[in-house]
Amino acid sequence: MNPHHQTAQFRPLFKPIFLGTVHPRSELAQHRRGGNSQKCVRAGGKHNDLEDVGRDTYHHTFFEMLGNWSFGDYFKEEACSMAWELLTEVYEIPRDRLYVTYFGGDSLLGLSADEECKDVWLRLGVPASHVLPFPLKDNFWEMGDTGPCGPCTEIHYDHVGGGRNAAALVNKGSPDVVEIWNLVFMQYSREVEGNLLPLPQHHVDTGMGLERLVTVLQNKRSNYDTDLFTPILDAIHKGCGGPRYQGLVGDADVGCVNMAYRVVADHVRTLCVCITDGIYPGLSGAELVLRRILRRAVRFCSEVLHAPPGLLASLVPTVVEVLGNAYPELTKNEDQIMDIINENEAAFLSSLERGRRIIERTVQQMEPSTNFPAEVAWSLYANLGFPLDLIDLMLEEKGISLDSAAFNELALEDAERKAGGPQAGQRDDTNTRLDVHSLAQLQSDNVPATDDSPKYAYRLGQHGQYEFSPCQATILMLYRGQSLQKEVGSGQRCGVILDRTNFYAEQGGQDSDQGYMMRLGQQDILFPVESVQLCGGYVIHEVTAVETLRAGDQVQLFVDEAKRLACMTNHTATHLLNFAIRHVLGDNTEQRGSHVTAERLRFDFDTKGPVTVEQLQQVEQVVQDVIKQNEVVHMAEVPLTLAREVQGLRAVDEGYPDPVRIVSLGVPVESVLTRDSEAAMQTSVELCCGTHLLQTGAVEDLTIISERQLVKGISRVIAVTGGQAKQAREVGQCLAMEVDSVSLRMKQRSTSIPEMQNLSKEVGQLTKVVASTAMPQWQRKELQAILKALQRTANTAIRKLEIQQAEEKVQSLLAKHCNQPVIIDTVPADSLSILMKVVNQLCDKSPGTSVLLLSPQASGEVLCACQVSKNCLPVFSAADWAVAVCTQMEGKAGGSPIVAKGSGNAKDIQGALTTALEFAQSKL
Repeated sequence: MNPHHQTAQFRPLFKPIFLGTVHPRSELAQHRRGGNSQKCVRAGGKHNDLEDVGRDTYHHTFFEMLGNWSFGDYFKEEACSMAWELLTEVYEIPRDRLYVTYFGGDSLLGLSADEECKDVWLRLGVPASHVLPFPLKDNFWEMGDTGPCGPCTEIHYDHVGGGRNAAALVNKGSPDVVEIWNLVFMQYSREVEGNLLPLPQHHVDTGMGLERLVTVLQNKRSNYDTDLFTPILDAIHKGCGGPRYQGLVGDADVGCVNMAYRVVADHVRTLCVCITDGIYPGLSGAELVLRRILRRAVRFCSEVLHAPPGLLASLVPTVVEVLGNAYPELTKNEDQIMDIINENEAAFLSSLERGRRIIERTVQQMEPSTNFPAEVAWSLYANLGFPLDLIDLMLEEKGISLDSAAFNELALEDAERKAGGPQAGQRDDTNTRLDVHSLAQLQSDNVPATDDSPKYAYRLGQHGQYEFSPCQATILMLYRGQSLQKEVGSGQRCGVILDRTNFYAEQGGQDSDQGYMMRLGQQDILFPVESVQLCGGYVIHEVTAVETLRAGDQVQLFVDEAKRLACMTNHTATHLLNFAIRHVLGDNTEQRGSHVTAERLRFDFDTKGPVTVEQLQQVEQVVQDVIKQNEVVHMAEVPLTLAREVQGLRAVDEGYPDPVRIVSLGVPVESVLTRDSEAAMQTSVELCCGTHLLQTGAVEDLTIISERQLVKGISRVIAVTGGQAKQAREVGQCLAMEVDSVSLRMKQRSTSIPEMQNLSKEVGQLTKVVASTAMPQWQRKELQAILKALQRTANTAIRKLEIQQAEEKVQSLLAKHCNQPVIIDTVPADSLSILMKVVNQLCDKSPGTSVLLLSPQASGEVLCACQVSKNCLPVFSAADWAVAVCTQMEGKAGGSPIVAKGSGNAKDIQGALTTALEFAQSKL
């Protein structure tokens, strides 16, 4: 297995270089080679080791990756030579213990064997018996279903040695012969259709797992025997009190205790690293994968190690001790990591108990010698989050098998449903995402990158209105069906590449512009622009060609100014909100993401707990103060090196083009850039490529209409501005008045049960409206608290009135049926609840008496309630009594031996009373 298949940060970062789509002005585009160490997680998607982890001694969900990279610089000769030198000369690993593999070719794909790579190894002195060919699945690396890929060569290490030839054990899953380094030669791009196309340039991407390397250098046979894991394994032993870790695998590992040690040690490292990096156990994507990892660890703690709850979180300080020096961010988040693990563990243990009960009940109802029903297993998996291997294990303990074929069918249906879900509403971007070869062709043909600076060409007019400068452009190329074209016919959708544009392409969390273009001299036909994307410096406009479009056509561009201005307003408001949140919640509050559309803005940020009503009000007040001050929004492009010196500015990574654009509210950019200036600490200063207002006053108003915790430690707010904000406030005021009205009527303490029930119903309806209507979130929280209290008050009042009414009826019934062993009668009652209370009180006041009461309703229904004296049990059952009576009235009933209730129709109420008496007499 390849240890460097991963979900990690550097490969996606470098992917634009591999594909040639990197922005030509970015710092990233200047790199020719690199080396790095990175945190990697491999537990989901194409490269998934999750179920292997723990079974052997060398697979991990989290591992540290050592890598070197070439971006069109060196290739196979140098990559192999450097790897061999490092391993054999610097680390002094014995050469006779190393084996290398290379790609043996694939006739179906028309790919020949990588003889070039084989020859390189032979020239480096590797014996021919140690240079081994392997097929596509072992020695052809792919990032995903599409994208950069190519043949790879792997270096394997024989832990046994002693002069033996271990070639037959390479790639056979032997714990003694393990791959330690993989060198990938990026030569191809896998297209959507599945075909392979050569990349314009060749690249190298290598990966060596630190854990496996440390095992070799510390002369151990297992990664778990190195000092990266032994402190954690010791802490597990201390926490669970069972037998110590012995390194056993397979059949020798009785009860899977050693496997459990490995699973827990590995998974707790993964949890610590991911939670620190802002990925939390959740319900989709990477968050869902992390939830599965956590639950797998909890299961092994609980089911195999029989550890008390909390063991997993108790290991966090040990992990921090092992990894903290290399990753100091872990030390700052120790308490948060433990809280999140404990919270998720408690939730899963609760689900585990529920799942056990479901399995028990299902097994009891099953016919002998049948498979466990797939739909029940799927429900456990999908709704309770049960890992499939846990379901198998619990069924195996009962000697039952799962109907796997039916389960897989359900899984397939679910996958297809999800695949068609979110994507159904997404735009097809095949005409706006340049493929790697078209991009390379544009660059080799010296087609200039699009000048999109006109998107910033707007000003405030004499009366404060925004004026957007007109823009005239020339069509340089058209793009359709993954190919560059000089001409596109009428009625076809295509991508239009211009020499210049004033359209904003989707980036930086801001939606793209929409609008239209017109050919010069042809003012009666417009070509709608539906979306705009940026790729490798080229801006691609998605257009429907109403008539034939040709390269060389001159066009006039018209941005949808209303949508653009709404995006500008919401983007500037996002910066204001970011500043206000940091001002109120503290400077340590970091942005975690944002999205700006014409309708609203979304902002995610760190938080130590739920944001309070007072904090929400304070944040809105800070924003409104800056709006009222009508601060000037200063924007300027500055060299990346200068931007990195600005105090208080969040980390600047290599993905930004150089120069970068700085947006500063109220303080000129020159002042922000002054040495030792703290201006950026006092106002909003951010790197941003988005389009912004020129003064904050145009935001007019901002209100937060939603705030919720995505996961513990991360809050998401949604806000609206301008007229929408004003409308939300007005709606909030109207609802507040309605709540006041209900509150006032509730205080008058009506003595009518129907009136109180109507008030209770009104409170319930208001609660739903308040929860779902766009209004200030601080006000929503306030009203929800009031409505919750009102609902309690209404319920209490209704209960008291019902008891009061019941007492009055009881007095008259006691007088009528003095000291009788059985009371059977009809009585007026507004509800079954009141009728039950009359029955209960009668029995309390007349111990030893059994009671059945019927209450005819205006609707024609008859309510029935009964209670049997404990002295009459078990011969006399209330449930049987009610069933007999309600069956006579063509109705239904149910309950316990002591208390029961039901209903029927009023056709033969006298017959029902007779049945009630005869049943009671037969039992007494």
